[in-house]
Amino acid sequence: MPERPSHRRVVGRAAYLMRACHRTAWCLLLAGSVAACDRRVQVAGPPEEPREGGPPGQAAAGSPVQAAQGGSGAPGAALAAQDTPAAQGAPAAQGAPAAQGAQGAQGAQGAPASAAELARPAKCGGVPQLKLTLVASGLDQPTYVAGSPGDPSRLLVLEKTGVVRLIKGGAVQQAPFLDVRSRVFFPAPNAEGGLLGLAFHPDYEKNGRFWLHYSSAPRGNVVIEEWKRAAQGGDSAHPEPVRSLVDVKHGAWNHVGGMLAFGKDGHLYAAIGDSARSPSPAADLTSKLGKILRIDVDQPGKAPAGNMTSGDPMIWDYGLRNPWRFSFDRLTGDMYIGDVGQKSWEEILVERPGQGRNDYGWETMEGAHCYPPGTTCKPRGLPPAVEHPRSEAGSIVGGYVYRGAKIPCLRGRYLYADYVTGRFFSFVWDGKAATDPVELTSALNPNGLPSSFGEDAAGEVYVVMFNTGRIYRLDPG
Repeated sequence: MPERPSHRRVVGRAAYLMRACHRTAWCLLLAGSVAACDRRVQVAGPPEEPREGGPPGQAAAGSPVQAAQGGSGAPGAALAAQDTPAAQGAPAAQGAPAAQGAQGAQGAQGAPASAAELARPAKCGGVPQLKLTLVASGLDQPTYVAGSPGDPSRLLVLEKTGVVRLIKGGAVQQAPFLDVRSRVFFPAPNAEGGLLGLAFHPDYEKNGRFWLHYSSAPRGNVVIEEWKRAAQGGDSAHPEPVRSLVDVKHGAWNHVGGMLAFGKDGHLYAAIGDSARSPSPAADLTSKLGKILRIDVDQPGKAPAGNMTSGDPMIWDYGLRNPWRFSFDRLTGDMYIGDVGQKSWEEILVERPGQGRNDYGWETMEGAHCYPPGTTCKPRGLPPAVEHPRSEAGSIVGGYVYRGAKIPCLRGRYLYADYVTGRFFSFVWDGKAATDPVELTSALNPNGLPSSFGEDAAGEVYVVMFNTGRIYRLDPG
């Protein structure tokens, strides 16, 4: 279990306690255990006290990022610390226009970079100066943000309680894009679950199709449903789903997973956690829990070629604990999976396109190590590309390979973070191993705990701060 941090003092106001309860639930979602959360639930700002190995933003002494397939390497050259840009004016209340930075709140810079630009290696020395620009505030427990394909002026933000918010032209619209609060269910007051994942059809601009991942009423089943935009170019969705693709009994308050994304093969990939059971169902090929699923959205009842040939036909990968966030490199198609650890190790997995049906080892292995710690075992499954000891991270949040146009010297670098420590990390995958690990915490100076990343139509990267209700964009410093 992660170490137990000290609690904040009890505050008498009922509203405060309710917010604290929600934040505890979210910490449980990511950290995967009560012990990991007790010390990290806060009203705002970065973690209150340093974890073992030094405060957030500093490399842990003698404990660099461990590249499981490429050896260990010390983080790259230190980046100059920068203040998070102050929003102009007061933070926007929910439903009001979001505060804007100097470059505008939404900030997608026109059309996406061309294929030639994306493939062109940056001729730069090290990582450029970076900053986080405030995009939106006043959101209610945001869990994810995504850009509308073909429309760089729009972002959709998921709120845990079941509301999909539209940010249009830099302003949070008062009317929800979609409200599914009546469908969303938390199995217990301190549970994770809620509205967790969103994926647009690659041809969304024309067909308006999208999918949601949430825990459903009345029993907290994991549901993946297709929905549709109400009108082309419209600001709302139809109030009823088109159809259900997955409705699986979960039976727990923890390890729901939550990510949805389309691969370059045109299929929808979905992450479902193992429900924190012991023994874990992660290696059980008859169960969807602890898996990455791969779905043909046009024929959801038919298994796409390449899926597992025995057991559940939707399974693509297995042996996962809680793959909270994964993403695809929009240039190479590589899949990067952040799998939350249990006692000692957090991990990032990298998978080449089309090379699924992988066992990632849980619960025989935690990262590249036998589980439980101190035991011996016959190693099982593929090792991670990168793993972090608990001195560095306590609840890994998978991010994106940057492929935007605004920061050419960052192109090709994978960015990810940790919810418990508030630290930001990065590396470059050379096709075989993780190289050039660089910690970005000091450069970004985050004001909050990163719970998710997102990507807009132009390939620019966003950060979701669940505990402060804010969305930031990664910009050049």
